Amino acid sequence: MSKFNNKKVIPRYSYIAALMTILGILVVVKAIYIMTVRHDYWMEVAKQKKFDSLTVSPNRGNILSDDGELMASSLPEYKMYFDFKVGGEKKDSLWRVKVDSICMGLHDIFPEKSAEDFKRDLEEGHAKMSPHWSIWPKRVDYNTFQRVKKLPVFNLPKLKGGFHYEENNARRRPFGTLAYRTVGDMYGAKDSARFGLELSYDSILRGKQGRIHKRKVMDKFVSFVDEAPTDGYDIQTTINVQMQDIAEKAVEEELKLINGDVGVAIVMEVATGDVKAIVNLEKGSDGQYREMRNHAVADLLEPGSVFKTASVMVALDDGVADTSRIVDTGNGQYKMYTAQMNDHNRASGGYGRITLSRALQVSSNIGISRVIDESYRSNPERFVEGLHRVGIAADLQIPITGATTPRVRMPKRNSRGQFTNWSRTTLPWMSIGYETQIPPISTLAFYNAIANGGRMMKPRFVKRVLCEGEVVSEYQPEVLKERICSPTTLAKVQDMLRKVVTQGTGKKARSESFAVAGKTGTAQISKGHGGYKSGVMHYLVSFVGYFPADEPRYSCIVCLQKPGLPASGGTMSGWVFHNISEGIMAHNLNMDIEHARDSVKSRTPWVMNGNLGSASVVLEHLGYRTRNKWATSNGIYPFWGHATHSGNEYTLTQTLQEGDNVMPRVVGMGARDAVYVLEHLGLHTQLKGRGKVIAQSIHPGVKVQSGSLCMLQLEYD
Repeated sequence: MSKFNNKKVIPRYSYIAALMTILGILVVVKAIYIMTVRHDYWMEVAKQKKFDSLTVSPNRGNILSDDGELMASSLPEYKMYFDFKVGGEKKDSLWRVKVDSICMGLHDIFPEKSAEDFKRDLEEGHAKMSPHWSIWPKRVDYNTFQRVKKLPVFNLPKLKGGFHYEENNARRRPFGTLAYRTVGDMYGAKDSARFGLELSYDSILRGKQGRIHKRKVMDKFVSFVDEAPTDGYDIQTTINVQMQDIAEKAVEEELKLINGDVGVAIVMEVATGDVKAIVNLEKGSDGQYREMRNHAVADLLEPGSVFKTASVMVALDDGVADTSRIVDTGNGQYKMYTAQMNDHNRASGGYGRITLSRALQVSSNIGISRVIDESYRSNPERFVEGLHRVGIAADLQIPITGATTPRVRMPKRNSRGQFTNWSRTTLPWMSIGYETQIPPISTLAFYNAIANGGRMMKPRFVKRVLCEGEVVSEYQPEVLKERICSPTTLAKVQDMLRKVVTQGTGKKARSESFAVAGKTGTAQISKGHGGYKSGVMHYLVSFVGYFPADEPRYSCIVCLQKPGLPASGGTMSGWVFHNISEGIMAHNLNMDIEHARDSVKSRTPWVMNGNLGSASVVLEHLGYRTRNKWATSNGIYPFWGHATHSGNEYTLTQTLQEGDNVMPRVVGMGARDAVYVLEHLGLHTQLKGRGKVIAQSIHPGVKVQSGSLCMLQLEYD
């Protein structure tokens, strides 16, 4: 007889089946209820579990110098936080054990805050069980971030340890404020360009934003890429770092000497119009000089006597005068209609009767203005048309926000033939650089054309656009005017400009090593409604020219603004021009690396720790083989490393810079490498001299604190 009792078991199965059926029906009813009645509620809940269409910012492109050195680059910076809620009791126990070690480690990394202060601050966050407690109030660089990340507890995974961070791209300029107003700057918080090339080429540098959406999967948010961001392109400028440094130092030294307010210098390559250096120094309220406005392209000031060359060129080209024309300048004072015209040497009796050529050489106001007035007084329109013809009033289309175009007034007449915007004194004063407003870069472009055989070039600031080292597009040199005057006129003007330096007012600009041609200028600056009688007189002193005069390579203008006398374009700006031209020509001497070979000695070169890219290029040109021990990306060298050699082969090895707050030895390094090492330790550096480091104010091996100042003495071998 079977032990299975159907009468007892079957009812039980029936009950279970009925119960499962009822539960199934309830589930279906509940699902229908959620899908209909509670539909809107659960859709709102779903929105909290996913994020749609989040933007992802691309990496901004770099701004490079003419030879590829970084002038502006985006580097990652990190804001660090701690979540005291995650990790549970296990993490909390570990925190209590390790908190003292953590605080000591933070103090070593950030010595300006004591370990006790760190502990007090972190314990406050722990007491509040904050999920987003700030570890350090400022953003830190990658090296510092990695050091913090290695501390106890902080080195645990995010959901176990609680350490988390926000990554931001910060714009950095490896050469500091060099060409600051031209290179430009960014609003860090808004990630938007402020001025300079950063703003003018923003659409190229910025790149294209990407889009992602996030969904919560297994209690974690996972990102899904809808559209990947496109990084911005790099732009390679025409700025030469060495020339820029030479020009800035020369201008700043003279400004300090004469107590100047503003100093401008522009260096242009004659054949291409490439702007190799552009300086815009201005005295701040603290007495220090810094770049606050791009005066070189934005200032509309009466240029003074540097304008006389354009006046003489128009007269020669129109055939109304010749260089041999005699003009009587008298005793240095001349009544020009209702106003008095003066020469700078009136106290010593003036120049008397001189030729037009000599009048330009000695910058005689009377000589130039009398010739122009006598030649064009009945038809001043012809003179102004001539100024436009020679290019001094041309629109250069400068690709920098805030750039202005020259303002040269054209005479206007009413129906009766009477002038409405012109007086009898306008023409003579316009001819010597007043009654017009010309930005410095326009004056330089005109003189650059004289040096370039009469061909006027558009000033070029950017040469090409690059993507991962490959050329995307190029900006070719652009000719604005094929000829500003006849060849005969040009030859006469070039001869007069050489004599300005050898026999006239520009003697301070000349060099013993090469020929210089140019023109001096000194002008009173009108101060708004006060005109020229608003208290202390202010002056614009200038020198503009080119070098070498026989085979011009570079043109340069120097403009200094200063209060009170003495004020001399030849003495002050001419001397700055001299220092800039001498520095540039010395820098360009023996540019071919072959000149670095020593045919007598066979000793192998000694390579200091430093820039691996530079070391590799020099060694290869000197005929040595190099073996690189690093992972390259797109042909880009790691910045820092050391070299060892065996026979005729050098091994270049990357050295990671983690910094241990111990002063390294930088004697023997170049300025750039030394500054790189010290600033990565958080030190401030001050350089004196040029060349290699021969002495350092903090001895190697000494414990240093972030923010300390290290003086470096440099000298050429």
